Amino acid sequence: MAGKSVPLPDGALREMLSARGLRVTGPRISVLRELCKQGPPISHPELAERLAGQGLDRVTVYRNLLALMEAGLLVRTQLSDHVWRYELPQGGGATHGLHPHLVCTDCGSVECLPKAAVRLQGAAAQAQVSEVQLRGLCTDCRE
Repeated sequence: MAGKSVPLPDGALREMLSARGLRVTGPRISVLRELCKQGPPISHPELAERLAGQGLDRVTVYRNLLALMEAGLLVRTQLSDHVWRYELPQGGGATHGLHPHLVCTDCGSVECLPKAAVRLQGAAAQAQVSEVQLRGLCTDCRE
C-alpha cells in the first residue's frame, strides 16, 4: 500500500501555483504543504483542523481547496461514506492518475493503493470509471 507523499519545498509549491495561473498566497501554500504530507485523501474538516493552528478558518481552507481543485492541482474523491476528500494527483502531476483506495470496514481509514491496469473487453470497453474503491481491513485492523 502506498505510503505518505513526499513533501515538496515551498519554492516548488509556489511554482505549481504560478504555472496554473493562481496567485501565490500563504493559505494556498499551507493547504498544498499539508496535502503533500498527508498521502491518502483527507476531508475538508480534517484539513481545517490541522491548519487551524496557522490561523486558517474552515471557510478559507474550503475556498482554497476549490481553487486548487479547479486548477487541476488537487483531486476530489467521494468514497462510500459520502464525504468529499482531497488529495494531490498520484505522482504529483497535473492529471489524476486513477488509482484505487482501500476503505477499512473496521476503522474507516482510507489508504491509496498502487495504480493497477484494468483491461476492458467487449461491451464494457466503453465504461468510464471515476472512482475505484476496495473495502476490507487495513493493515492495523488486520493484526
